[in-house]
Amino acid sequence: MNAPILPPLDVEAAALAGNDALAGADTPGITVRDRRFGRGRNAARWWLNGDPVATAWHNALSATFPRGEAFFIESVRAHRDGAPPRLAAEIRAFIQQEVNHSREHVAFNKAAAAQGYDLSRIDAHVQEMLDMAKDRPPVVNLAATMALEHYTAILAHLLLSDPGLFADADPELAELWRWHAVEEIEHKGVAYDTFLHATRDWSRWNRWRLKTVTMLMITRNFITHRIRDTLDLLEQDGIAGWKAKGRVLAYLFGKPGILRRLIPSWISYFLPGFHPWNHDDRALIAGR
Repeated sequence: MNAPILPPLDVEAAALAGNDALAGADTPGITVRDRRFGRGRNAARWWLNGDPVATAWHNALSATFPRGEAFFIESVRAHRDGAPPRLAAEIRAFIQQEVNHSREHVAFNKAAAAQGYDLSRIDAHVQEMLDMAKDRPPVVNLAATMALEHYTAILAHLLLSDPGLFADADPELAELWRWHAVEEIEHKGVAYDTFLHATRDWSRWNRWRLKTVTMLMITRNFITHRIRDTLDLLEQDGIAGWKAKGRVLAYLFGKPGILRRLIPSWISYFLPGFHPWNHDDRALIAGR
């Protein structure tokens, strides 16, 4: 019998949002879309194009989202005092979007567990990382959130710009990931702008040094941990050893090259004058 899924976000959205009003959270650039996906239906075990590797990669990502997005919310919320009105409104909208993402990925993860996948090891590893973060200065956690939000934004851009990645996916689950991607692009500048607000009295050198060192550490952990988690899920499908490792590396760095294709956008994060909206990809989400 599979171990239970343990994320702390299987709760009403208002509970996680705290004092942030659910109503009227939209800003001119950020729309809160309160949608639900996949309730009362069963998708195929390999729901993403019938591909066990693509499915395992996305299932592994989803397993990290509920706890991870709670961390993002708290990291940004901790630095909202004194924020200019527009940024304060964007933070409220960011929180509401992340609350909804967390709720939907709790449901997604439960569906994966119902298919026989044990996500408990992934969940435990995420909790271990978050436990370590408790002793760090809040601004370091904000820098980590900023780096991870850059990853989610550039992954979202890739997903929406290449329809082939989800061409033969379960339609309902594909729509979940597209909805999530749209909102990640919409709020991709919020954590960054919150960091600029929190470090407004810092020198440019100190700000750049923290964001650079943090991104390098996040990159190491993100790639190694998500590959480990993907291999864990593939082993549960009977795909293990060098065969599994080769297929995962091919998916990420060969074809379709999920991580390989992120490299230029990843490099841009280190350049002077970087801001997430230097790359204006709002055309990808127009009308959604």
